Amino acid sequence: MTRVKICGIRSIDEARAVIDADADALGFHVDLEHSKCPIGAATASAIISRLPPFVASVVVTTTTDAKDLIRLVKATWPTTLQLHGEVSPDTVRAVKAVLPFLKIYAVVHVSGSAVAEGSGETKEDAVEKVRAFEDAADAVILDTAGGSARGGTGKVHDWRISKKIVESVSIPIILAGGLNPENAADAVRQVRSYAVDVESGVSNADHTKNIEKVKLFIERAKSV
Repeated sequence: MTRVKICGIRSIDEARAVIDADADALGFHVDLEHSKCPIGAATASAIISRLPPFVASVVVTTTTDAKDLIRLVKATWPTTLQLHGEVSPDTVRAVKAVLPFLKIYAVVHVSGSAVAEGSGETKEDAVEKVRAFEDAADAVILDTAGGSARGGTGKVHDWRISKKIVESVSIPIILAGGLNPENAADAVRQVRSYAVDVESGVSNADHTKNIEKVKLFIERAKSV
């Protein structure tokens, strides 16, 4: 069954409602540039400390320095760190050397035809970019490229690239970018990713979570 991560959680009540909807992981935007639902490290830590067992807590950040990432983890103590900044596999290894229990997701940004908009790279280039993290990260998130934004664009990328990556690498792939209750089942059916990740597609105008949309998204994603 496909796992589901709901991102952009900002309160314990929201966290509980999303967990009750059968989410497998919750994301917290801490030091994430361009985030529409940012949260402070202290608040994230308070929520994470109250999550039940078997629910993953994911701190999402554009921080790129290994020492700063380690400090962020020690300030929030999540199960997982999601790196949206331009980080190398060596940075991932440096963090895990100090925090071996920590799961780390590296993010690769995908556009309509390449890893980054205007890059001219091929599907094979995209596969190689992901493959570089196979011996470093625990999973790779495929998110949609969008100018200066690092994720959270609310736009779908070319799922054919994502499918090619899933079929070509051994590391778990998490699909993100423009997902919502209407396309969740199609996304899972086409890409066959290990998990899916959603924020804006299940949010209200003020970026709180729309729990009815959350429930519908999870139900459809897990039905395939």
